[in-house]
Order: sequence, then C-alpha cells, then structure tokens
Amino acid sequence: MRLSRSARVTLAVLTGVILVVVYLPLVIVMINSFSTSASLSWPPTGFTLEWWGRAFTNEGALGAIGTSVLVAVIATAIALVLGTLISIALQRFSFFGRDVVSLLVILPIALPGIITGIALNNFFRTILGIPLSIWTVVIAHATFCIVTVFNNVVARLRRTGTNLEEASADLGAGIWTTFRLVTFPQLRSALLAGGLLAFALSFDEIIVTTFTVGSGVTTLPRFILDNMFRPNQAPIVAVIAVVLVVVSIVPIWLAQRLSGEETTHR
Repeated sequence: MRLSRSARVTLAVLTGVILVVVYLPLVIVMINSFSTSASLSWPPTGFTLEWWGRAFTNEGALGAIGTSVLVAVIATAIALVLGTLISIALQRFSFFGRDVVSLLVILPIALPGIITGIALNNFFRTILGIPLSIWTVVIAHATFCIVTVFNNVVARLRRTGTNLEEASADLGAGIWTTFRLVTFPQLRSALLAGGLLAFALSFDEIIVTTFTVGSGVTTLPRFILDNMFRPNQAPIVAVIAVVLVVVSIVPIWLAQRLSGEETTHR
C-alpha cells in the first residue's frame, strides 16, 4: 500500500505529537532529578547531584528497591514454571474446555488492576483468612506475570510445530528427555523474553500491590507514591523514578531484541 505525500506528512506529525506527549514528561522528571529546587519547580533553578547522592543513601528507598526486586524475581520464577506448563498443555494437547482455560489464563492481564486488586484482597483476607504480606504480593503479581510467559511460549510452540518432538519420541526418548533435549532448547529465548517482560511488569506494578501488600512492606512504586508530596522528598522521588524507568526499559528492550533476532533467524 502506498500513501500520498499528504498522508505521510499527517502520519509523521501525529506520530511526533504522540511521542512528545508520552516522553516529554519523562524527560522533565529526569531533568528535575538534577534540579537544585526541592519542589520540582520548572524551569530548574540550577543543577546538582545532591539528590542522587541522597537517593542512593536513603534507607527507605534502598529497602523498597530490594523488596521490589525480590517480589519481581519470585513472581517471575513462578510465572516461568506455571506459564510454560500451561502453554505446553494447551498447545500440545486437545481436551474439553481448552479454549475456556486459555481465555481464563489470559484474562488477568486484560482486567483493570483495581478489579484484580480488590478480588485478591477479598480472597486473601475474607476467604482464606490470611494476613497480607510480601507473599500475597508475590502471588498477586504472579497471576498477571504468567500471561506474559504464556503468550511468548505459546507463540514459539506454534511456530516450531511438533515434528522434532515426534521424531524424538519415535527414537525412544521419554517425555522428560524430549522436553530437556528438544523442546526446552527451542523455548529458551522465548522464556528469557517472557521472563524479562514479567520482571518489568512486576517491578513497577502499583495498583494490585496497593490492595495486596501487608503493613511494613514497601515496594519501590509505593515508596514513590508515599513520598511524592512530602517536603524535600520530591527530588529524591524524581531520582527513584528515573531509576525505575531505566530498570523497566532494559528488560523490555532485551526482550524485544530477543524476539526480533529470533524472527530474523527464522
């Protein structure tokens, strides 16, 4: 399809406007993290590295980063195991209700976070009668992290087909041997990409976390929200926000590179 010159110009202008609206606020936050102002005033009154030094020595911020990393790592590990098993079951086997199960697996990523948070809060506290803690946050994050792993693995399984697995079975290999030597090597890059996306998704999640976190547990997004409007804390929050953006971008970029390279090779 060929577009006219006016159509190309219009699309270019719209694309530029959208990118500016999305990324200009992030650039402003980054600049404000170096501002001498304690209230994030604009334009900056000067530039300093003071807030970066304070941020990396702030016990609350460091503790929140450690909590977020721990939650994200455990939730991602759970998602990798369960997401892979579910995707293999749904893609390699036919059974009654398979489409319904597939829909239910994907649904958590489509539901509004506040709905998921309220439902899980009620499930943990009212139905199970267990107190909210860091582990309820891990379980809550795993529910939507599974979807990213599931989508990546299912897409890879559809492309690879079953020829090599059937050949392995014909040669006498068992299910575990076939998975270890044939299926898993084909899924490694998809698992890595799905794991990176799951980690990024968990690391900066706040809505579900707010409804499932216990007292005394603070993740990095919660730390940012709690300190945003406190005196002299705004610049430190800006620094943490920049770190959060970088930490979120890196795994997403790596996952995109892995997916792109795999597509190119094929």
